[in-house]
Amino acid sequence: MSTYWQQTLTFAQQLRHELHTQPELGWQEFNTAQRIRAELDRLDIPWRSCAGTGTVAWLNAGGDKTDVPSVALRGDIDALPIHEQTSLDWQSQVPGCMHACGHDGHTAALMATAAWLKHVESQLPGPVTLLFQPAEEGGHGARQMIADGALEGIDCIYGWHNWPAIDYGKLVCPDGIVMCGNGTFNITVKGKGGHASQPELCRDPVLAASAITLALQQVVSRRLAPQQTCVVSVTSIDARAAATVIPQTAVIGGSIRVSDTDARDTVNQLITEIAQHTAASFGVECEVEITPRYNPTINHAAASQAVRDSWCALQGEEALDTRTRLPIMASEDFSYYLQEIPGAFALIGADDGMGHADPCHSPHYDFNDRLLEPVVRLYSRLVGAPLP
Repeated sequence: MSTYWQQTLTFAQQLRHELHTQPELGWQEFNTAQRIRAELDRLDIPWRSCAGTGTVAWLNAGGDKTDVPSVALRGDIDALPIHEQTSLDWQSQVPGCMHACGHDGHTAALMATAAWLKHVESQLPGPVTLLFQPAEEGGHGARQMIADGALEGIDCIYGWHNWPAIDYGKLVCPDGIVMCGNGTFNITVKGKGGHASQPELCRDPVLAASAITLALQQVVSRRLAPQQTCVVSVTSIDARAAATVIPQTAVIGGSIRVSDTDARDTVNQLITEIAQHTAASFGVECEVEITPRYNPTINHAAASQAVRDSWCALQGEEALDTRTRLPIMASEDFSYYLQEIPGAFALIGADDGMGHADPCHSPHYDFNDRLLEPVVRLYSRLVGAPLP
């Protein structure tokens, strides 16, 4: 195996740990972007800023084979507002901010791919574009990258996500939907506050909010067909008051996960209907605000097949996951890219039984560095690059 390949993988792990110590939230990835661009300069890879803290870089851009598709590879760069609790040597040094979803690993894998592709650039069959994307975690970074021209001239795009709930090295990349769409809701219940000893003079928003929370459970269990993939989760009720005070308002927050836009429209309507009717039965009012976020991530068949074929060629036929139930109920803004051009998004298992089973978005999560090499190999094979 080439010395340069080994050096590239060592660099990737070092970069991953470095990025993990200095996480930045979506649209605030200024130092992360600077670090990425400095490495691209070191590698003599041309780039431009995109959507602010995003970066687009090119390899073999002057290739004259017009019959070879132009391929893009994506890595996301933002972190989450979570206080890390791992005690690792590379634990976050930024209080309340953590790479709890593995975007540090995604970035390091893409940068290592950049280094290897530059090393073999003269042997690439077609142009390759690298997208270092900000603000995946709810910030619609992919949408802003597209608006800033990131997909211009691109024929196909590939992306991936580490997944601790899947055994290490197992790949999931179906034709069609791989991850669900999502949305959030806030229900503000407006009552009449007063003394806790005189509830008959009040209109209790806490009681109404509790009833609304229970009533919303019927959306999935009784108002949708069992075949429809959907989750409605109430995640917070905020009605803080003194122990002797019935408050004026209570605010319910929650999340929606759906497999298609028709289901989303139905669920949104039911949430509003159930909340308002339940509130009325308690003599209070409510306002419902629903915010759509990402659409389902839907793979294109030819691109998905290319990912599966490449993974099997590298890892063996047994490396395809056949047990994970799809679609995954989490969401991804990679969906924006797949609405524009062909491509595929893969999930690759991280749980190797050595401390990498904590789920994404957990304060105990850490990216599995063992994924770096196989992902660099996968990305390189997808663009037709030679491998050591």
